[in-house]
Amino acid sequence: MAEQTVYKPGLDGVIAAETDISYLDVDAEEIVIRGYELIELAENKQYLDLVHLLLDGSLPEDGDRDALEKELKQEYSLPSGFFKLFELLPKHTHPMDALRTGISALAGYDQDLNDRNAAENRKKAIRLLAKIPNIVANSYHILQGKDPVKPDESLPYSANFLYMITGKKPNEQEAAFFDQSLMVYSEHEMPNSTFAARVIASTNSDIYGALTGAVASLKGNLHGGANEAVMYMLLEGETVEGFRYLLYDKLKKKEKVMGFGHRVYMKKMDPRAALMKEALRELAEEKGRMDLYEMCEAGETLMREEKGLYPNLDYYAAPVYYLLDIPIELYTPIFYASRTLGLCAHIFEQHANNKLFRPRVNYTGPRGLHP
Repeated sequence: MAEQTVYKPGLDGVIAAETDISYLDVDAEEIVIRGYELIELAENKQYLDLVHLLLDGSLPEDGDRDALEKELKQEYSLPSGFFKLFELLPKHTHPMDALRTGISALAGYDQDLNDRNAAENRKKAIRLLAKIPNIVANSYHILQGKDPVKPDESLPYSANFLYMITGKKPNEQEAAFFDQSLMVYSEHEMPNSTFAARVIASTNSDIYGALTGAVASLKGNLHGGANEAVMYMLLEGETVEGFRYLLYDKLKKKEKVMGFGHRVYMKKMDPRAALMKEALRELAEEKGRMDLYEMCEAGETLMREEKGLYPNLDYYAAPVYYLLDIPIELYTPIFYASRTLGLCAHIFEQHANNKLFRPRVNYTGPRGLHP
């Protein structure tokens, strides 16, 4: 008898892997990261603490964070002549496509590309976490016809990332909220891009290949590209009433409203969105842009009342990035730069206990045809 299988469109509810990295407990409204709750970590720790937790298995103790940051700073620079790669790209290239090209190209500079032992994988992760912010920021500058911004090693990791993007040293509040955004974007169990990375890693492909595939996945506006779409909607709406009208019109036309709904958080607000909502309120007060916060609140209320949908992380992260003077085209690349951490952890786990992904299909075509 043929093996019985059940078709689950989009693999809804299908368990694809066992992991000790993270878990979304929707009922408890918790995002569990190696036993810790992500929102609590984001409120009390820093992105580099999370790097240590995901790569080394524990939160850093005295001196560990400084040692980790020193490791990263030693890897900030890109290979000589690397930026020429972006000079050759068409000027209309989206930064996510430039990022995909850059990560793929980095593979050629790794002399130990096919070594997948735990120690070597960690070295690769540190190298990627150090260099990807440089690629994100400076591929964009070069595509805009501007000079690259060199990393500033006097700044903490996240503050330096923001500095390379804007060319301005952030104040303490700006750096803190940017760091917090990196934390909440860093890991989220098994979304499409993580699954894509694990599928590629399951073939014994190298980490650069797996990460390159994840960039392609995250570019899609049903996954990472939603944050850009949210900001463009807010700018189009201009005012509270204008934004409400825009959303009503989209609903009337049965168009998808980006920034709302989530495949896991179906009937509750994404807890990461709630954290970024508070960050937006504080930034908006500081920068005299409470109109932006009020627009977002109005949209949140409308979508809850009309469709029973709640904001996801992208909905509130987008205006936070806007108030940090980050170009809209870089919102998704920043998401990816942060998520590199979680992706690396999943790739390591896949390499350590691997089974090649090879699902089956339900065939719906004809049979019995003859030439």
